Amino acid sequence: MPKKQLQGKIISLSSDKTVKVEIERQWQHPLYKKSVKRSKNYMCHSEGVDGLKLNDEVIIEECRPVSKTKRFRVIKKVKK
Repeated sequence: MPKKQLQGKIISLSSDKTVKVEIERQWQHPLYKKSVKRSKNYMCHSEGVDGLKLNDEVIIEECRPVSKTKRFRVIKKVKK
């Protein structure tokens, strides 16, 4: 089974190997037909990816638990 991959924006550089990524999704309400935005934050393991800064777009992938809160890892930085 393929691993889930998400694209989001870095909102915090917590420590040496950890970043917080915000994933925003948009969907249409089934009854009111209005566009609704929802966002969720993920703690990600960022070892091996160099040059990460705030507001960078990155692709993250689920992995085995690295710590109590980290279940995703950063794969690569997306070019704008």
